[in-house]
Amino acid sequence: MNTFIIFAVLLLIVFGVSLYFIQLHYKHLLKKEIKRAQKSERIKSMFIENVSHTLRAPIKAISGYCDMILEEKDEEMQPAQVRELVTNMSSSTQQLLEFISQLYDMTKLQGITPSFTFIEVNLSELMASYRRETMNITKPDVIVRVTTDLSPHCKGVLDTNLMHQLMMHLLSNAAHHITGNDIVIKYAEERKGLKVTITYAGQGQADILGADIYSYLQKEDALMNANDSSAFGLSVCKAIVDMLGGEFYVDTEYDKKTVTCFWIPCKMRDTHKDM
Repeated sequence: MNTFIIFAVLLLIVFGVSLYFIQLHYKHLLKKEIKRAQKSERIKSMFIENVSHTLRAPIKAISGYCDMILEEKDEEMQPAQVRELVTNMSSSTQQLLEFISQLYDMTKLQGITPSFTFIEVNLSELMASYRRETMNITKPDVIVRVTTDLSPHCKGVLDTNLMHQLMMHLLSNAAHHITGNDIVIKYAEERKGLKVTITYAGQGQADILGADIYSYLQKEDALMNANDSSAFGLSVCKAIVDMLGGEFYVDTEYDKKTVTCFWIPCKMRDTHKDM
């Protein structure tokens, strides 16, 4: 009987201790979720304030150009004047669309539970598709090259939507800042994952990588400068790599070149060229 009582008491003690630690765990999770929700609310409030101010400038410009055309009499309006006003309207519209697109990409990655769709793809074909897309947005004299030591039959398991978003942000950044004649995409297997390096002559912007997207958005002029810099795109890239559990950096100090590099966990097979 005494043995049974001792066993029962020990069982109750173990149950009580387990319950205590379970409560601590869920209290920690609750505090974390409350902080995340509060942070999300602060960002939403800032978005409403800063975005409305940022969108107002190009919209006012477009409206002003339209008014100028409508106020002029047909016989007084020269074709060259019309062309200039329409060109300005087109530029403002493009600026507006680029900002909205980047803002959408950024907000889509924040305050959500990561959800991935991984499929196996041929890495050589995937990188070749990024090369073709980049050739369409670079200057005619720029060559985009892909190099690797991996087999052309090498396959990797990736979320292709996030990978496309990541690569095209980086390659668009390269196309925008390049001062030389070539952009080099290099991919390799490293630490049971995929490492991609994009190198080009020119000075990209790496200052954003010292902080996360929230820290960048808290800057007073963050959204105002979105169309004049690549910081938005780099923020999105860093967020994607962080979500995938990888590493990301940009080096702008090497021989007047920008070297952008990221590593993400990736199951790969058929990596050797002799296979």
